[in-house]
Amino acid sequence: MPEIRVALVGVGNSASALTQGTQYYKNAKEDTTVPGLMHVNFGGYHIRDIRFVAAFEVNKDKIGKDLSEAIFTAPNCCEKFAEVPNLGVKVSPAPILDGVAPHMRETFNVYDDSKYDQANVVKVLKAAKAQVLVNYLPVGSHDATRFYAQAAIDAGCAFVNCMPEFIASDKTQAWSKKFEAAGLPVLGDDIKSQVGATILHRNLVRLCLDRGVIVDETYQLNLGGDTDFQNMTVENRLTSKRISKTEAVTSLVPYDLPTRIGPSDYVPFLKNKKICYISLKARKFGDRPINISVKLEVEDSPNSAGVVIDLIRCAKIALDRKISGALLSMSSYAFKHPPIQVPDSQAKQWTEEFIAGKRER
Repeated sequence: MPEIRVALVGVGNSASALTQGTQYYKNAKEDTTVPGLMHVNFGGYHIRDIRFVAAFEVNKDKIGKDLSEAIFTAPNCCEKFAEVPNLGVKVSPAPILDGVAPHMRETFNVYDDSKYDQANVVKVLKAAKAQVLVNYLPVGSHDATRFYAQAAIDAGCAFVNCMPEFIASDKTQAWSKKFEAAGLPVLGDDIKSQVGATILHRNLVRLCLDRGVIVDETYQLNLGGDTDFQNMTVENRLTSKRISKTEAVTSLVPYDLPTRIGPSDYVPFLKNKKICYISLKARKFGDRPINISVKLEVEDSPNSAGVVIDLIRCAKIALDRKISGALLSMSSYAFKHPPIQVPDSQAKQWTEEFIAGKRER
């Protein structure tokens, strides 16, 4: 089976978990249930088929290092759960654009990109023969995300958009049409973790609806201590993030639902730990009240990596089958803000049909 050549935009905690995961599961047996994996074999591709060939960063201490070393460089705080050998991938400098908020410049240890040639991104991708570009830019990177989407098209890469900037789900379908015209797939937007706040919240709401319970109001508050949460302390970086997380829940409800969802505080000593509080106020038989309160605590970055490791393989299958534009099946299953919102059970069925070749996209 040919390898899958992957490039990363951003070498933060999410990239660390993903990179470690490819080593942790490289010998996973396909005929058994493996903790942490939804698919050991995804359409003929094993996790060991993933090979990182390029990575882009703005942190002075990460640029120039091998990817295996850069993923453990501060301010990264993802726990080390696998040994990563030298990968032979030198981290390349990247244009900053709006990928770094003013209050994050010191934390991200940003280099001076005043003389950087933005065309170099496409050159690096082409030289590395990258096939899939994974976007791990910080929340609020509107212009930077679009820059890398275009770079993926120019370099002939599939694009996996893990961030809450609307590319695959752009309502005008402009980006989907661009990727379709280029003969390339795009998946997005805003990664939904394996068992994270969004998927848990969706299933609680779905349970109520399926059991004839009316949800009157709900909220979800999230705390974390890594750079993702530090970045999100500035509200103007959060516009699309709040839309994405809110629509992921309210799209299931056939009536107006008072909702408040999104990051609520940055607690540095939590590091890569994320704590989520979910509350639902509802009415059951006889209009009697029912209140549900849930606390979820996870290591954030490995939680998303478990999904991205499938998305990479899905993108490669689409390339193999010459499927272009937005992939609806896996996007609905794996993202908070896909082009089409459907119940998770239906999205899972679509994904399995796509893997089996019974569904085009």
